[in-house]
Amino acid sequence: MRELRGTGGLQAVLERWVAEDAVPGAVALIDRGSEVETAAAGELGPESLVRIASVSKPMTAALVLQLVDDGLLGLDDPIARWLPELVSLRVVRTPQATPTDTVPTDRPVTVRDVLESRAGYGFPADFSLPALAPLFAELKQGPPQPQQVPPPDQWVAALARIPMLRQPGQAWLYNTCSDLQGVLAARATGQALEELFTERLSVPLGMIDTGFGPRPGQAGRLGPLHQPGPDGTRTVADPPDGQWATPPTFPSGAGGLLSTLADVTAFLRMLRAGGLAEDGRRVLSAESVALMTTDHLTARQRADSELFLEGQGWGYGGSVDIARREPWNVPGRYGWVGGSGTAAHFTPATGLLTVLLTQVEMTSPTPPRPMREFWRYAAGG
Repeated sequence: MRELRGTGGLQAVLERWVAEDAVPGAVALIDRGSEVETAAAGELGPESLVRIASVSKPMTAALVLQLVDDGLLGLDDPIARWLPELVSLRVVRTPQATPTDTVPTDRPVTVRDVLESRAGYGFPADFSLPALAPLFAELKQGPPQPQQVPPPDQWVAALARIPMLRQPGQAWLYNTCSDLQGVLAARATGQALEELFTERLSVPLGMIDTGFGPRPGQAGRLGPLHQPGPDGTRTVADPPDGQWATPPTFPSGAGGLLSTLADVTAFLRMLRAGGLAEDGRRVLSAESVALMTTDHLTARQRADSELFLEGQGWGYGGSVDIARREPWNVPGRYGWVGGSGTAAHFTPATGLLTVLLTQVEMTSPTPPRPMREFWRYAAGG
């Protein structure tokens, strides 16, 4: 395998972004199988610990699927078997209804529903719907706030009081199901989510720097998270000693992980290898990898989710490309982006892996210009 580190086109791209002040720093990797290109510029380096935000979602889905592989969970099992607080759920009568205008669910929520983000909880394209208010107020859904979310048991109890926006299986809704996946995995095993990640992903894949907070000796590798303002200037949204400096109250499967370029790449390489670690150890079954990387949405659900998915589908924990809208949209391309300016994707048809890590918050679900430029460069366009 030919390795290009800090030389060539990718390095020039990242250095240009820093020079233009598009980002204060970035680190990236493009793995084409026979050739690996890495680059770093500005305040981020290859060893930097970054808030990967929603790039956590594919990892959480993989963890739940490991439990399915082991027979601890069944895809069609009701989640109330492990989360009895959610046995009698209610749904708002219409998406526009108030949280008090509800009807019972027409069937139980299953593990499959939660993995597909079609359980009935989460964000639609319209953030003004009244039923979303409790998700923000009580569960602190939205940009990750590790120290402000209630502990898992309190979180589930609060979720049980909040009406669902849609009936189970009816619609794809963003974010909440990934947090629910993490709580479900912990309940099903009787282990803390951090322990599960360490035991089932970090150790077998060598993801030594991935976790919900800095480990001993790591704190100096975590830099600031930046927030762009309307005038283009940036402020610090989270300093190195801020929200991620200590273990969180609620380990968010939707967006709470810290990680590095090497660790995110190790996870993607496991998917590319059909569930095998680099040492040949089986981490995830080939069947589960296929489930993760297959679109499960209907055409209507994809259309309703245009704000987030831009015409693409959704597997487990990440999007699946089905429409060739841009040069990087290759059918089957799987992965996701994080609101902290991160992205990680795997294209089964070509074996291409791409990872981009910045620490500049996205201002909308639409990926920012540097992210799209990176994808275009990786696609050769």
